[in-house]
Amino acid sequence: MFMGEFSHTVDTKGRLIIPAKFRDQLGTQFIVTRGMDGCLFGYPMDEWQTLEDKLKELPLTKKDARSFVRFFYSAATECEFDKQGRINLPVTLRSHAGLEKKCVVVGVSDRIEIWSEDRWNNFAEEAEDNFDEIAEKMDFGL
Repeated sequence: MFMGEFSHTVDTKGRLIIPAKFRDQLGTQFIVTRGMDGCLFGYPMDEWQTLEDKLKELPLTKKDARSFVRFFYSAATECEFDKQGRINLPVTLRSHAGLEKKCVVVGVSDRIEIWSEDRWNNFAEEAEDNFDEIAEKMDFGL
């Protein structure tokens, strides 16, 4: 399970250090793609396969399903770590997430998320302000 929050920077070549704690769980190769809310999602290969199986079940006759699958897969890239534990993020992904310098790598159960620091801070502030209300709506019995 991925959990935790780590601050890092993207260098001028688009390289980002992934926390050692996450590298072990991601394995030697993993997938990074566009995520929701303006961030990137990173999946270990086994989780990516599970997600891929679910996406294959979406009805091709539905325009929203086709659009989502296209958008999700078109930017997906297979990543490997260099000797310093960095990955190289393509321009398409960096643009989607607004990654210019400071960023936050977050563990979210079965995936990691990569956020620009500004977007993460805005999200976290809003989520914190509404946490009790969100939890009440979720009704998952804590």
